[in-house]
Amino acid sequence: MDQPAFLDTIQQHQGILHKLCRLYRDTREDREDLFQEMIYQLWKSYSSFQGHARISTWIYRIALNTALADFRRKKPHITYTDQLPELPTGSHGGTSPQQDQLFAALKRLNDAEKAIIALYLEDMSYQEIAEITGIDENYVGVKLNRIKSKIKNMLKL
Repeated sequence: MDQPAFLDTIQQHQGILHKLCRLYRDTREDREDLFQEMIYQLWKSYSSFQGHARISTWIYRIALNTALADFRRKKPHITYTDQLPELPTGSHGGTSPQQDQLFAALKRLNDAEKAIIALYLEDMSYQEIAEITGIDENYVGVKLNRIKSKIKNMLKL
């Protein structure tokens, strides 16, 4: 286990992890927790990476499985109040309103759809998406078209 090589790999691909965290978690704290869990799972699995796939494909598979497993494990505690919370004004946390709308729409997709569109947004080929998700390459195209239509309807484009 070569720690400097691992850290370099994580540094190069951390954008993938952050996007998945934002897609699967709502609060900053939850995203940070998920990011740490992804890093931990990647470190645990690093010695078993054999290079049969690209490193980014391997990272995506581990990170996505971690996000989905962690998401299914946690049952959110819902508290009902009589009043709506005050919304913060000003900053959008470094994102534009359009990005916020897109991520809000993406969060409404089911887990499988989120996984496919996240990979697509990373400019992965249909073949790479098929390898990671385990579905047929032709079906990736069908699913992506359906997901895009669904997002357009959500955003009313």
